[in-house]
Amino acid sequence: MRLHPGEVEATGWRVLKLTDVVRRLLEEAPGVTGRPLVVAVDGRGGAGKSTLVARLRKVVPGSDVVHTDDIAWNQAYFDWGGLIAENVLAPLHRGEAVEFRPPAWVEHDRPGAIRVTAGAGIVWVEGTGIIREELAGWIDASIWVQGDLDEQERRLSARDGDSAEQRRHVAAWLAEELPFLRREQPWRRATVVVAGTGVLRHDSESEIVVAV
Repeated sequence: MRLHPGEVEATGWRVLKLTDVVRRLLEEAPGVTGRPLVVAVDGRGGAGKSTLVARLRKVVPGSDVVHTDDIAWNQAYFDWGGLIAENVLAPLHRGEAVEFRPPAWVEHDRPGAIRVTAGAGIVWVEGTGIIREELAGWIDASIWVQGDLDEQERRLSARDGDSAEQRRHVAAWLAEELPFLRREQPWRRATVVVAGTGVLRHDSESEIVVAV
């Protein structure tokens, strides 16, 4: 598996039921009552975070999701910790609904808002950079999605194209992502490390590959 320098390759991969992984996350914070369990889902671009969250939501009816890309829209790539803590994570910890229009949304007339209804059992907070020291007190459990860089780059190219503009965007992103993740090392903090690219054969509807 090809990884960026500094990232430790997980070992001991095995296939588990998605429901068993959810149980492991719930066990990480058994005292949570009156509010949702807040689970961070982190990984590099193209690792498979959004796909994983979609699968998890199928096995946890009533769970909700917040994408950090929405917080970071027209914002610096990783300078959104304060915004998400104050306007999303704090209300969730109070057991309240969330309805937040980031400043850049207002400035650029982006319609809508980031919304989470009250009463969700789990809220998945998905995006590169969500597992960080600054937010550790707000996160109950976490997943790091590890993937082979060649496969991640192929996925990003298929999703976003390979224009000169996109290559410049990727270069600018990596200029911030690499030192940020090297400093935070989210793979060391994660409750569960999940394989985002092919490691073992499994039923993609009901199973997942995790490191032990």
